[in-house]
Amino acid sequence: MTIDDTIAAISTPVGEGAIAVVRVSGPESIVVVSKLFHGTTTPDKMRPRRTYFGELRDNTGRVDQVLLTIFQRPRSYTGEDLVEISCHGGILVTRKILSLLLNSGARSANPGEFTQRAFLNGKMDLTQAEAVMDLIRAQTELALRAANEQLAGYLGRELGRIQDQLLTSLAHLEAYIDFPDEAIAPETGKLLISRLDESIASLRRLVATADQGRILRHGLRTVIYGEPNVGKSSLLNLLLGYDRAIVSETPGTTRDTIEETINVRGIPVRLIDTAGKRWSEDAIELEGIRRTELQLAQADLVLQIVDASLPRFGSGNERERPGTNRNEPNSILILNKVDLGVHPDWASCRGVRFSCRTREGQEALNEAIWDFVMSGGMAGDDFRIAISARHQACLQKAIVDLEAAKAGLANSELLELVSIELRGALDAIGDVIGRHDTEDLLGRIFSEFCIGK
Repeated sequence: MTIDDTIAAISTPVGEGAIAVVRVSGPESIVVVSKLFHGTTTPDKMRPRRTYFGELRDNTGRVDQVLLTIFQRPRSYTGEDLVEISCHGGILVTRKILSLLLNSGARSANPGEFTQRAFLNGKMDLTQAEAVMDLIRAQTELALRAANEQLAGYLGRELGRIQDQLLTSLAHLEAYIDFPDEAIAPETGKLLISRLDESIASLRRLVATADQGRILRHGLRTVIYGEPNVGKSSLLNLLLGYDRAIVSETPGTTRDTIEETINVRGIPVRLIDTAGKRWSEDAIELEGIRRTELQLAQADLVLQIVDASLPRFGSGNERERPGTNRNEPNSILILNKVDLGVHPDWASCRGVRFSCRTREGQEALNEAIWDFVMSGGMAGDDFRIAISARHQACLQKAIVDLEAAKAGLANSELLELVSIELRGALDAIGDVIGRHDTEDLLGRIFSEFCIGK
């Protein structure tokens, strides 16, 4: 793909609204818009970042009254000449305006192409480009804050700092490779290993944020689990604030999974209501129970709900009723229906006392969910970095390469092999931020060492 052409797209969601925005970016963007815009001045004479009123016309007359804003390169989102057209937000009018722009010399933009051009033109690194969609998709305040931190370049700067450390180490190695008669002094080798240890520790701290990044982006996958008629669907409806699932005294009402997302203190929680676990011969209900087991296997958190007004054990106390015997560390026990009284079997059990009817225990449940998430190593003020799965894979490779380089130095292996491992780590980090610094390495070698010595 080249970036010497001009692209256009509708930047606001399709549908009816008060206004919509159509973007045009590229070397001919002002020329393209000039063919259609009529106002008190022409686009090529407009002052940048000022808004001008006028109308867009085709060969039959006015299409719409619009506001036009010019952003001249490089001071624009894409780093190119960019025009934003604010028009009325109807489906037909926006499509008509886009069609006119395409007929006037622009082409339809590919998904994400405006942000891709911003990256290619050096307006942002790759982590910032990815943060744009995180910002758009953020469902909670914490997710929004993390996306804004990444968009501001916090992750990119941290990785850039690690890259600089590794480039310095690699520059030293390259210099010794160029002068094989000079062996690495023991104190120099210890310094290089110390630098690698520091870089490895920094990368591991970043990798440790992968779980919180996944939760902020995709939500905490939370399965509501238990016997029929213990209040699973009632709990879902209560937490959502509206009736989403059918509530009935008839056992086995829920045959399939129902999924919705709520906000618990800034954490997006994906609630999944499941079929009640019990012994059954009904084929459809058995399929629902099978799907429940699949959801349990994929869950980050299980809300195990029981009817605390009933005995914990079945007849004869020979075994616990199905759906009441999970003790995994990712489970929170909810003792529901406490408004009806708590059976002695549950009196000594640790769990959240709850009532879907009176709402007793709702704040305690929120607290338990928050504590569960934070027990994974997150801190309430530590959402500045939340790496994605792609970042995690790249940084884990970098750690493996650095560990190999460190072992090579410690075992006095060939410096050429150590250099290959360091370059591999630099490439892996470069894949995260979209920067590979071969030229930077050359500059570092020549600036820090006198090659002609």
